[in-house]
Amino acid sequence: MPRPMAITLVLIVHTLLAAALVAVILLQRSEGGGLGIGGGNAGGLVSARGAADLMTRSTTIIAGLFVVTSLVLALLYGQEGKTRRIDPAAAAAATASRIPDATSPTPAPAPAGPPAPFAGGFGQTAPAATPAPAQPAPATTVPLAK
Repeated sequence: MPRPMAITLVLIVHTLLAAALVAVILLQRSEGGGLGIGGGNAGGLVSARGAADLMTRSTTIIAGLFVVTSLVLALLYGQEGKTRRIDPAAAAAATASRIPDATSPTPAPAPAGPPAPFAGGFGQTAPAATPAPAQPAPATTVPLAK
């Protein structure tokens, strides 16, 4: 099955599970009585306790399936943008574009001074940075022999 078709199928199932989960949660009573149908002390399916057990189990199952479809969708969408095959011409072009050639100018180094003060505020701009004065070499260095 092609990947977009698989994503569409899982997305439809995921949406149906989300709607079913909302419906099952809204059908439950806040006191834990389930649907509240039936009466008496019979331990059958239509008793209050049996309906609550059914609703709890169905909520758990639907929520588990919802989480599983969420993970499957994440995996399918994560694999969608990746290429599986490397084109040798494209790989060579990408490698060549990353290697700087000797004729291209090198960028100037950033100034090594403290950052310019900036008061902030609406409509204000930072003042131009003044270059730091060149520091003399430490006295402990030894000059190179000629």
